[in-house]
Amino acid sequence: MRLERRIRRDFPEPGSAVEIMRMLDGLPGTAGYDEEHFAGERLQAAIVLLAEGSIRRFHESVGLALTDWRDLLVAAELDHESWPDRLQAELSH
Repeated sequence: MRLERRIRRDFPEPGSAVEIMRMLDGLPGTAGYDEEHFAGERLQAAIVLLAEGSIRRFHESVGLALTDWRDLLVAAELDHESWPDRLQAELSH
């Protein structure tokens, strides 16, 4: 999975990537609204992209996602119709 590769690259410390993925997997159950959104790659990738490899920023991004997922997409520049192209570019290297 391309998001998993990005997570492993951005969070190389032992155990970090596994914990990030576990937290992302748990988001749909804790979101409190539209669980399908949080199960998809777009929102999870937005969280990872905003984190930029920082655990602190990851937690902040999760908080933003839980407050308003639309603001998360805007902040990660995944809110426009060309978001699939941006996601492909970000997750392909």
